[in-house]
Amino acid sequence: MKTMRRLIPFLLLLVSISSFGQKKEICFTIDDLPFVNYGMSDTSFQKQAVSDLVHSFTNHQIPAIGFVNGNKLYSNDSPNTFQISLLELWINNGLELGNHTYSHPDYNNVSYAEFTEDIIKGEQPTKQILESQGMSMTYFRHPFLHTGDTQSKSDSLKSFLKTHQYIEAPVTIDNDDYLFALAYKRAYVKNDTTLMTRIGSAYISYMEKKVLHFEKQAKGLFNRDIKQILLLHSSLLNSVYVDALADMLIKNNYAFISLEEALRDKAYNTEVNIYPEWGISWLDRWALSQNKPRQFFLGEPDTPAFIKELAK
Repeated sequence: MKTMRRLIPFLLLLVSISSFGQKKEICFTIDDLPFVNYGMSDTSFQKQAVSDLVHSFTNHQIPAIGFVNGNKLYSNDSPNTFQISLLELWINNGLELGNHTYSHPDYNNVSYAEFTEDIIKGEQPTKQILESQGMSMTYFRHPFLHTGDTQSKSDSLKSFLKTHQYIEAPVTIDNDDYLFALAYKRAYVKNDTTLMTRIGSAYISYMEKKVLHFEKQAKGLFNRDIKQILLLHSSLLNSVYVDALADMLIKNNYAFISLEEALRDKAYNTEVNIYPEWGISWLDRWALSQNKPRQFFLGEPDTPAFIKELAK
């Protein structure tokens, strides 16, 4: 009995150390592949940017998944071999690809028939690229994160995706990386390296605040850390700053996981019974579905004013 009493404090210490050292987990999902060029059509530039982005993922052993806009893979209704080659960079480096529709329509503004037709059209030729490597197209990401602004549209789309063997790709860490990316592109075109550095530094700071905010939301809903899903875009900014973003996440005790692993978290089974017109984090959807008070949503970091101005 005395031995057991001596062991209890030691065992409690081990549990405390284990809990403190436990890694949080995050999945990188990248929208609008092959690349958001903001009018920079030079193929050498695009290839270098996508290569840098892919290298950052492989360098940090990040099992990222990219979601493809099918219309970017065609020129005058014929397959664009260059754009397809950018997707092959992903596949050849062990990264996944998913469907982000053909033309990125807004489900709030088109009919169910139009939207689902666009999903099917968006499968090609990405599906063939995946199948050539023994892979399948499994995941679907909603453009604008619009999942249906009525229950009928939402339920109909869910049924369609299930019938076509798609798994929805939710987002828990939503953000304005696209505004930073547009600001960065404009500074790049002007060769304003000082401004580019300022934008990049602000981006990493902003993203850290976003991650910590959604961490707090997850704990408020589930009393624990959940496997987070981060949304980014395939852009010049991220081709330069994913390394710094990964380092920031590692500093905050994150490990990198696949979308398949993230969705094993039971949090993603949480009911959503709201049908917003706007695209928001699934953490916000779950909180609204549970009638969380206004105070629960306070404190989300805002995009810096100078970034908004640059991105106008």
